[in-house]
Amino acid sequence: MRRASASVSAVLTLGLLLTACGGGEEPVSAMRQCEDALSPPAARALDSVLGIGELSPDGTNGLEPTVKKLIADQAFEGPGRALGYTKACSARSETTPRSRIQIFFDLYEDASLYDDGYKWTAEGRYLYGMGREANANNENAHLFMGCTSSRLKGAEEQPAPIHGWLEFDKPVGGAYPPNTPATREAYLTVLHSVTLAVVKELGCENNAGLPEKPVFEEKKWRGEQ
Repeated sequence: MRRASASVSAVLTLGLLLTACGGGEEPVSAMRQCEDALSPPAARALDSVLGIGELSPDGTNGLEPTVKKLIADQAFEGPGRALGYTKACSARSETTPRSRIQIFFDLYEDASLYDDGYKWTAEGRYLYGMGREANANNENAHLFMGCTSSRLKGAEEQPAPIHGWLEFDKPVGGAYPPNTPATREAYLTVLHSVTLAVVKELGCENNAGLPEKPVFEEKKWRGEQ
């Protein structure tokens, strides 16, 4: 999904995070984003990235469609099982120029993992000790995990590979937030909260290895000293 998520960035324009709770156009607080899937720390992290207290509803598929698609894709047999991604939630800022964060989910292949021997720190991407793999820079964040659940075909024998990622869409002519630990941890906090809601709905054993609170312990990439 490494290449696919890059293409998502190319087609997304402005940028930050929601799932509509009522379908209206009234501003909604960060705490009410993503069908209330955000924990208080995740809501604060979202606010810290946006720099505002209210967001506008933005088009989204939602958590329930995301769970249903992951179940359907896992049940698909044969080559090319991963049939694409689903947007779980999205929201945009009320200020101008507008920015947005979106969160997507799909099934991944091992080739999608970043920790493949390349030292991504040189490009500003950092590895964290959460799930099978977690990484972030100031443009996006990724969480990879394995889910054992009776709702996912074959997952009791081989954990289903669940991948969630967050994309920050900078304003046209604008800039990404600074690539600091605070930015990366904010992204991971929001992504972790939504992902935890998804794996709980899927009934993943041990929440697919995700802790109840995000982990910000940085790890070295494979091959780094």
